[in-house]
This record gives sequence, C-alpha cells and structure tokens, in this order.
Amino acid sequence: MTAQLDLLETDRPEIHVVDSEDIATQALPEPGYETIAVRKVGAHIGAQVSGVRIGADVPADQVAEVKRALAAHQVIFLRGQHHAGDADQQAFAALLGTLTKPHPTVAGDGDAVLPIDSDHSKATSWHTDVTFVDRIPAASLLRAVELPPYGGTTIWANTTRAYEQLSPALKALVERLWAVHSNLYDYAADVDEKRVGGIDVKEEAYRAEFRHVEYETEHPVVRVHPVTGERTLLLGHFVRRFVGLSTQDSEDLFRLLQRHVERPENTVRWSWRAGDLAIWDNQATEHRAVDDYDDQHRVLHRITLAGDVPVSVDGVRSTPRKGDASHFSPVAAQV
Repeated sequence: MTAQLDLLETDRPEIHVVDSEDIATQALPEPGYETIAVRKVGAHIGAQVSGVRIGADVPADQVAEVKRALAAHQVIFLRGQHHAGDADQQAFAALLGTLTKPHPTVAGDGDAVLPIDSDHSKATSWHTDVTFVDRIPAASLLRAVELPPYGGTTIWANTTRAYEQLSPALKALVERLWAVHSNLYDYAADVDEKRVGGIDVKEEAYRAEFRHVEYETEHPVVRVHPVTGERTLLLGHFVRRFVGLSTQDSEDLFRLLQRHVERPENTVRWSWRAGDLAIWDNQATEHRAVDDYDDQHRVLHRITLAGDVPVSVDGVRSTPRKGDASHFSPVAAQV
C-alpha cells in the first residue's frame, strides 16, 4: 500500500494552475480589442490582459477595453506591474469606477487600500466580497505585495455559469429565495484551533475588529447583473440562512448550491508572481485563497469599487436589516 501511495504522489497529473510567464504566447488573442491583448486562461472564467501599464494616465479607450474584458471573463490578470505601488493601483482603480472605503469595519491603509495580510487572516472560505452590506462592491483589484516562496494561490469561480447549470426545477426554486448575509460569520478569521499555542493573538484581534459592528442584509439568491443582464448566484460564506427555511434546511441547500459554484470547470486558479494585479467582477464571482504556503508571509493590497444594490429577477432590491454602510460605499459604480 505504501509503494502504491508513493507512486500516486509522484505520478499523478499536475493540477492546472495558471502560472506560466509566457501564458500570453500560449493562446491566440481574442479579436475585437485594439489597445490590449486578451487571452483566455480558462474555458469559462479568466483571461490575461497585456499591454496595460496601470496608473493615472491609462488612456480612456484602453480603460474601456479593460472593462469589456472584465465583463466577458469575470476575472482578468495583469502581469508585470512591477512599477506599481498603492498610488498607481488606486489611480487606475479610479478610472474603472468609484472607490469605496477599504472596508465597512476593518481599518485600511489610507482612504481605499485594504491589506490582505496572512498574519491577520487567510480568507480560505468561498465568498463574494462584503455581501453583508446592501451595496456590494462591483469589482475588486488585488495587487501582490509580498509573496511566499511557494503556494499562496487564489481561486475564482463563475457564479453566472453556476446558475446556468442548475436544473429548471432548481432555478425556479432559487429565483424565489432570499438569503440573510452577516459579518458575524467571518470567513477571514477562521482560527486553526490545532495550532501549537492555541489561537493567534493577531487573528483574534482582527476577528474582533471585523465584527465590532454588526451588519445584516437580505439579498436575492439570484441577482440580475447590472451590466450584462445575466442571472447569477449570490451566495458565499457570509450567508447565515435562507429566509423562510430552517437552519438545517438552509445549511443543506447552501451546500448543494455551493457545489455548483465550486465545480472545478467553473473555476480558475492563479499562482501569484511579483508585479501581478487581479481584477474581478464581484457581481458574478466567488473566490477563496488557498492555504498552501505553510507559515510563510503573504500580503496583497485590495481596492474595491462601489456597486449597485442587487436586484432580484422580479425587480426587488436587497434590504439592509442591521447596520448603516453608507460610509463604506456612498454611491454606485459605473463599471
């Protein structure tokens, strides 16, 4: 049995991770773009965009094509942005939409940047950013700042395709469902109780900061995308329960729907390198970090763009139940 296991470990096919330096030469660029090159890195989600140097001076026609690529592929990756710091990232983000504050409850760096630091959290559960408020961010920009020597990957999932793959009967059910999202479930501070020495003090402090103001919002499980008009699932691990269902039924249905979101063919996994920037449509994706880098340090800087209040297939808008998040996202984005 040991020999068989050793053989499996050495001979198994390698899991596909997008990490090639010359990925842009491996696929033909998509037609229809004049100022950027867009090449798919996954069948149903993800593309690499080249020809852009982020900052305040990106031409308007190039910004428009970046937005179009984002709408088409849900998440796009820009390599080689070694020149960029927080100011360049923030200036480029402002060309794509209206910036939010770093977070409703967690302090960031300045007016827009939220450090995603492995010393505080690892964000290893599937989620859509900040769904516990009514105005969910339209998009997020994440830039590599400090990377571990191995691992530290991130996975994104296409929630539009997940909806499309549901059976007609299941679609009919979820189109009528609403879910309660709350920050009292902190995806980012799941503590490893098995760690030697117990709970990490930094993680516990972050968890307390994350939860010091309670937010709760009712969102439709199926929302209509404000740009594409497509129907997409709005789930993730800020969901506490479904309206009208018991706790047990909510948990069972949540797991069923999340399995559709997390299907490998609906995902793309990105292996970060210095100079990388990822931009994703927060209205049509879930994502999670992968804790595959032991105790190495990992820091990325996130900026989010303001979004609209989600609307159900019947045209009903999401409803906040607890907490006023107007300080976080005062206006809607035009992404």
